[in-house]
Amino acid sequence: MPESVESIQPELFTWEFAADPYPAYAWLREHAPVHRTTLPSGVDAWLVTRYADARQALADSRLSKNPAHHSGQGHRSGRVGIPGERQADLMTHLLNIDPPDHTRLRRLVSKAFTPRRVAEFEPRVQQLTDRLIDGFAARGSADLIHEFAFPLPIYAICDLLGVPAEDQDDFRDWAGMMIRHGRGPRGGVARAVKKMRSYLLDLIHRKRADLGDDLISGLIRASDHGEHLTENEAAAMAFILLFAGFETTVNLIGNGLYALLGHPEQRALLQESVRRGESALMDTAVEELLRYDGPVELATWRFATSPLSIGGVDIPVGDPVLVVLAAADRDPARFAAENTLDLARRDNPHLGFGHGIHYCIGAPLARLEGRLAIGTLLTRLPDLRLDAEPDALRWRGGLIMRGLRELPVVFDPAGPSIRA
Repeated sequence: MPESVESIQPELFTWEFAADPYPAYAWLREHAPVHRTTLPSGVDAWLVTRYADARQALADSRLSKNPAHHSGQGHRSGRVGIPGERQADLMTHLLNIDPPDHTRLRRLVSKAFTPRRVAEFEPRVQQLTDRLIDGFAARGSADLIHEFAFPLPIYAICDLLGVPAEDQDDFRDWAGMMIRHGRGPRGGVARAVKKMRSYLLDLIHRKRADLGDDLISGLIRASDHGEHLTENEAAAMAFILLFAGFETTVNLIGNGLYALLGHPEQRALLQESVRRGESALMDTAVEELLRYDGPVELATWRFATSPLSIGGVDIPVGDPVLVVLAAADRDPARFAAENTLDLARRDNPHLGFGHGIHYCIGAPLARLEGRLAIGTLLTRLPDLRLDAEPDALRWRGGLIMRGLRELPVVFDPAGPSIRA
């Protein structure tokens, strides 16, 4: 007998899948919740799609972040991890190491990346947000990815790191090359990462002679039981804070705005709440946008260091494991009305920023930027409308992140911000 439609596995990693992966993830949760597949890079890996299994895997110490534990050759050929990081000697950061080194480096970084520092940064993020909106508000149209969601976190994280204003456009160019995922010139990603590393090492040298109140100066000052960060560790940490801190927020803002444009009733509730000066709905809205169509589709690479079982499936030593956050965060076993955008959702322990010791250290900054960016845009341009058919929009390729290439909108032209 022919297989039923329900039992036929959907094709993964196509352009159609990238546009809407959620039906395929629903099939995997139901039929193959821990599924071995061949990735577009040719690396074989396990996909974990159910919430309970995902939460277990994210906190399991038998799953190492160090690519050296990969049984294959993917880590040597650059097919696992962040593109370009191995060639640029930027591997010693929080996404690639385990305790005790991870514990030491995270504690050092946490001293420089405190909630107080993020809270004090709010006026600067608001200023950047208004300046970017001023750049297109009078025109009546914009691409909210290239003109808003992309530059905002780049300039914000550069300010936080202490990159001088005159150098920040270089960072914007390098970051743009890194998120094109193969659509730029051949070798462009590796060159951009190497340029970034060279610049960061030079900046660290300069700041040693003139420490400020920025994050790189904080990394230089930070010590733990008399043990300081090496210059290479500091450069790698600055690199990963920049990379993870900007692309995650680009997609949080872009995906979030796209979701709101497609759900006018929810958007209207949020706009009215913001207009009244309330914060509660915006706070839950950011969490729901992270759950509903979050910026990180798959958690970064993990590798089995000893035999283990996930969801009743045995994982051999050395095999890569990828936790599918996008699938786990729409698991009906954990979230009621899992495919519904509910900005007031309260019971929302999503995994958008991970779980366990590798929980995203930059989550407070991403939340701040998302809240200010979305709230300010909806306030200043309340009649924002999508200027394309949803099917015509294209999503960036790549394994870990999920984000739009562009988000064209139209609106009634508005004047400059009174804050500007």
